[in-house]
Amino acid sequence: MVTKPARMYSKISGPAYTRKEFMGGVPYPKITTFVQGNQKKDFEIEMQLVAEEACQVRHTALEAARISVNRKLLEGAGAAGYFLHIRPYPHQVIREHKMATGAGADRISSGMRMAFGRPVGTAARVHPGEIIMEAKIDRNGAKMLKDALKKASFKLPTPCRVVITKGKQITESMGI
Repeated sequence: MVTKPARMYSKISGPAYTRKEFMGGVPYPKITTFVQGNQKKDFEIEMQLVAEEACQVRHTALEAARISVNRKLLEGAGAAGYFLHIRPYPHQVIREHKMATGAGADRISSGMRMAFGRPVGTAARVHPGEIIMEAKIDRNGAKMLKDALKKASFKLPTPCRVVITKGKQITESMGI
């Protein structure tokens, strides 16, 4: 079946549904790499992507945002020229009641009777002010990093802002 729109799962509703040992058939999250780049180097500039509203971020959205940032930073700074850390982990299991659609489906479907739903994916619950991504780079890639994080925020279901936590004087002198 076709994946339903993300707006159906972006609101936080109800208690957490995370105990995977009691559920059967929970798909693995698409995002598997949470830390990338050079972890040992002390970079001059650190920026964070911070959520402004509470929401659920699906694992596919986290992976799309990670790929977007990683591709831009790999092109501009190389594999050892940056550090990227994705903070939230998609624990929340998303359920979907799959109904038959099409001509004659009303005769074979039992409607919403016992519509608990089957697991179709996972999501991370994010609250206002929570850090979604943090990235570090040297001063020559500061503008590129800010643009990459801004582009990644478009792939997430909540409005986000880029916060400079280290090297603020450097970026202000550069006009970033």
